[in-house]
Amino acid sequence: MFCYDELSTTIYQGLQFGLFSEGVPVLVYYSHLTALVVSLVLSFFIILNNRTLPARILVTISLIFSALSVIDILLWTQVDARVLMFLWSFWLFLFITTYVLSAYFLYAFISKRDVSFPFKALGVALLTGVLFLSASHYNLTAFDLYNCSAVEGIWVLNIVFGLSFVILVLTALLGIRASLASKNNGGSKQNLLATFGITAFLVTFSASTYVASIANFFGSEPDTFNLEQYGYFGMTIFIAVLTYIIVKYKAFNIKLIAAQALVAALVILIGSQFFFIRNPINKVLNAITLVLAIGFGYLLIKSVQREIEQRIQTQRLANELEESNRQQVILIHFITHQIKGFVAKSRNIFAMIKEGEYGPVPPQMLPMVEEGFRSDTKGAETIAEILNAANIKSGKVAYTMTPIDMKELIEGIVADLKPHADKKSLALTSTLEQVTFTGDKGQLVNAFKNLIDNSIKYTPKGSVDVSLAKTDKAVRFEITDTGVGIGADDMKNLFTEGGHGKNSQKINVESTGFGLYIVKNIIEAHKGRVWAESEGEGKGSRFIVELPAT
Repeated sequence: MFCYDELSTTIYQGLQFGLFSEGVPVLVYYSHLTALVVSLVLSFFIILNNRTLPARILVTISLIFSALSVIDILLWTQVDARVLMFLWSFWLFLFITTYVLSAYFLYAFISKRDVSFPFKALGVALLTGVLFLSASHYNLTAFDLYNCSAVEGIWVLNIVFGLSFVILVLTALLGIRASLASKNNGGSKQNLLATFGITAFLVTFSASTYVASIANFFGSEPDTFNLEQYGYFGMTIFIAVLTYIIVKYKAFNIKLIAAQALVAALVILIGSQFFFIRNPINKVLNAITLVLAIGFGYLLIKSVQREIEQRIQTQRLANELEESNRQQVILIHFITHQIKGFVAKSRNIFAMIKEGEYGPVPPQMLPMVEEGFRSDTKGAETIAEILNAANIKSGKVAYTMTPIDMKELIEGIVADLKPHADKKSLALTSTLEQVTFTGDKGQLVNAFKNLIDNSIKYTPKGSVDVSLAKTDKAVRFEITDTGVGIGADDMKNLFTEGGHGKNSQKINVESTGFGLYIVKNIIEAHKGRVWAESEGEGKGSRFIVELPAT
């Protein structure tokens, strides 16, 4: 029941600690032990600092993969057919479990949540079926003592590797889709890197193993199981990518020590191989590998340290800026409220003088009183506009939604602004359908009045036409004027905070630039949209508001 081929005899005669022999290709130890150590060190370090679901799954993957690595080394170093058949019977089960857990890890890492119960049940059923096949005579039909390898069932191999291919494709599609759907650029890159790491690991692992198994089935020479060893480097690639994600994007909330742990694990692993390497050439190669690992490890740790220091500095500056902005907003609110009170008091005084409450106003003084009243009225409106914009930006505006007769609302605004249009000899017309909409009446009055008033201000001559209509999908409000128009450069600044066109302040020196910004926020709070159209400067403008039909 013992293998008696020359390679097996050579390996077993030099066997140490049940795992190490000079007869085993050195690549076996480099590929298996490197992947085993770095995966265990990093995953256990993660779980000690972070007990989230992805961290727990990663540890499980590392344990399963480590069991696979140890079993594979034992398959190289043992010569008892009974031991080999026993170990071989678990290989396919552990292999497919690694795939299922890798897909599970990527989903949990990207979505930050667990999979639903039906998917868990499907995974358990799949693994149970593979366990049955892996340990049955359908998988291992006999044992070839001369070549020291089990005779595997080709159909079981194809079924298991077919399942692994399906899982691989679904995992890659999941990661790519999540990366494309992510609105956060950092999150998108993080998801894409995690997908690349998992995919690279699974592709190299399955491809090399499948080729080796199929080639062995057809009795190819030389020993095709040497090919299988390259697949284990895929885990090292995955761990390297995961380490980069941890450092770059703060995944699992781990910083510098993750890179230090990875470098330490590699140095210890490579250094430990001096204890069992006997070939002088291999010793030289191992020494070179150790020096390179120490050198690159040092550079990696210094680079990570600099990046973390820069990140901490950037975060500190960002916090200081945020606090400064918060204090500035408080100060602006305080100052504007105080000024608004002073301006309102002054406006009331001018109003009382204008109305003659302090006696008849001398004719030569009346224009100055009216100008003071107009100036203070405009000042109060400007301060209110700035405060309103600040409140909208900070999210302090509350909306009370009630049914509104939109025709009546627009008619009232047009009536209020008609004297302004008449003063400029403009034709202010309206075509309004009967429409009911649920919204905040005060805020909508503010928005529509701002738009109509804007068109009147920026139309030196001609007309301003207002329309209101309803379709099956939207309430559409339009203002068409024959005014100064909007150039291509100015169009992109419309509806932005403090946005001014190059001609706007020439025509309206009192413009704050917040009017259209407030309009945009009010309309969007009602689930609608607002935009402007113009053929260019001097060709008039059209402002359109669309609100969802209710």
